[in-house]
Amino acid sequence: MSNAPHFEIDVASFWADPYPALARMRAEAPIAFVPQLGSTIFTRRDDIFVTEKRIDVFSSHQPAGLMNRLMGHNMMRKDGDAHIAERSALFPAVSPRTVKDVWRAQFQAHADRILDELAPQGHADLVKAFALPLSGECLKHITGLTNISYHEMDSWSQAMIDGIANYTGDKAVEDRCHAATAGIDAAIDDMAPVVSKHSNHSMLSVLLASGMAMDSIRANIKLAISGGQNEPRDAIAGCIWALLTHPAEYAKVVAGDASWLAVFEEYARWIAPIGMSPRRVAQPFHYRGVDFEPEDRVFFMFGSANRDEACFTDPDAFDVSRDHAKSIAFGAGPHYCAGAFASRAMVADVALPSVFARLKALRLDEGEPVRIGGWAFRGLLNLPVAWSSAAPN
Repeated sequence: MSNAPHFEIDVASFWADPYPALARMRAEAPIAFVPQLGSTIFTRRDDIFVTEKRIDVFSSHQPAGLMNRLMGHNMMRKDGDAHIAERSALFPAVSPRTVKDVWRAQFQAHADRILDELAPQGHADLVKAFALPLSGECLKHITGLTNISYHEMDSWSQAMIDGIANYTGDKAVEDRCHAATAGIDAAIDDMAPVVSKHSNHSMLSVLLASGMAMDSIRANIKLAISGGQNEPRDAIAGCIWALLTHPAEYAKVVAGDASWLAVFEEYARWIAPIGMSPRRVAQPFHYRGVDFEPEDRVFFMFGSANRDEACFTDPDAFDVSRDHAKSIAFGAGPHYCAGAFASRAMVADVALPSVFARLKALRLDEGEPVRIGGWAFRGLLNLPVAWSSAAPN
């Protein structure tokens, strides 16, 4: 175990709002061992930016890690040539060109259909009524699993997310994760012959065409579902909430002084949907007064890095005019999020402009509080809103 100073947290409070504890760690113990998490955590942006690239020391390969045990050995848990090979095989499905030429139009069609049904209602929980189904429908097509419902996509994603963040070893959480991965395997088995016969731009199709081993295909599809559903879902709902609670920032967008992409980038910095990335120490290493030993577990806290006072002015504020050059919401090293282009298109190009254009006089429903939680993965649990449902003249 590393000799980093110990920093105690209250797990429930950390889940509800990790930012006060992370700010104290950045100031008092920027590299600290947290007994409640069984890990040494990095909290400062520049430390993470540098060390995440040291894959010879801080390895993504974690044979005994929760993701490997529960979801299979995917490219996120591989380094070097093994990672590059699988990432390259997947890339044609999520490249900027494919997103622009194929997926963006499908994203817009899904958003329009959902909003056509939603607009006359006048009120809804936009997590359940918009963000969740839009993310799920889009991801069905990107993965190639069009044989499932968006409800299944969301449920399976959440079960895996809960499973790989289950550092306290809750058996019920683990069982739900196993049920989800079994469901995904069955869906892959159903669709593999279809996309093999009728190829398309989906992940399943391009991975099968690449000749990748089936176990790796399964693991990487599960990886795409675990992150590709909850992260856009949480970003869509979170961006809407942020703008509704910061009218001056929304006014910048209306006036043309800030783009929808700037809103997305700022939200991902302010409340990173992916708050943490784990690593395994592969060899003895000394950094900033801390000695690391092989097999130590390290957490790179992206959510803390993106609120580092040394890199961002007034970092706890939501400011769409901010320079995001130092944000590492999508990672910093070779494991930079492969789905970043698709996420930006789904959220900034489609979801945000569409929902604010269609749901007139959009506002929070004051009768129900908005709830938000999580530290490894953080997002809104609900978003009750109301709007004018009157038909246009």
